[in-house]
Amino acid sequence: MQAKPHTLLDPARADGQDGPEVIAVHCRSDDFRATPRHSHARGQLIAAASGLLSIDTGDERLVVPPSHAVWIPGGQPHSLRSHGPFDGWSVYVSPAAHSRLPRQALVLQVSGLLRAAVLRAASWSDVLAVDEMQARVLAVILDEIASLPQEKLALPLPAERRLKKIAQALADNPADQRNLQQWAEWAAIAPRTLTRRFAAETGMPFSEWRQRARLMRALELLMAGQPVTGVAIDLGYDSLSAFIAMFRRSLGVSPSKYLSAKNGVA
Repeated sequence: MQAKPHTLLDPARADGQDGPEVIAVHCRSDDFRATPRHSHARGQLIAAASGLLSIDTGDERLVVPPSHAVWIPGGQPHSLRSHGPFDGWSVYVSPAAHSRLPRQALVLQVSGLLRAAVLRAASWSDVLAVDEMQARVLAVILDEIASLPQEKLALPLPAERRLKKIAQALADNPADQRNLQQWAEWAAIAPRTLTRRFAAETGMPFSEWRQRARLMRALELLMAGQPVTGVAIDLGYDSLSAFIAMFRRSLGVSPSKYLSAKNGVA
């Protein structure tokens, strides 16, 4: 199956100041989508109606399950991949309308009002000037982006060379069982320095960061249809109950209940 590499909106419009402050688009494809690293002047809010998206900004990795969206400020380089066929929508916000919106990439919980407003606006995404009714719908979209609750589905990456080497290795293989001492030896850094600087650069202790990396990979595997038991084994957990306990601590529900809830929102 071939990935769809093109962006959801013509690059000239994604970089342009002309047209409405907000442009919404909807796309459905039987193929998965893999968009290489790029940026555009307009900020972007992107969501999947089903399945899972993963976004890499270079500074962090973000996982976007259904009923969530990721906000990417204008000018922020990023790449995107859908896990499975793509069915989603995106909102592009002009720099002129950025003032009330987040200045960093983050995952947001989508409201029913936002979803309905975006799909309404996507039906007239080609217009170059909006009427009063359309302008009110676009204003609702901006208000919702500004007020939506944030989710802890981001994995910040440290900047220091040795720490980033460890983080990238763990992000690529969260099942790696090496302990902090072994990682420190592998990267040629003192364990106490690793502990102190990792927390300072990522905003969380090494153990918490590692757990979040496992959680994000678990979401990718679960949304791809892998059984819960298989995911637990792939992530290096000694037992299924230990994996379920980690998942419940992080997201408040078991993997099966989480999947049922997310797959029911489309």
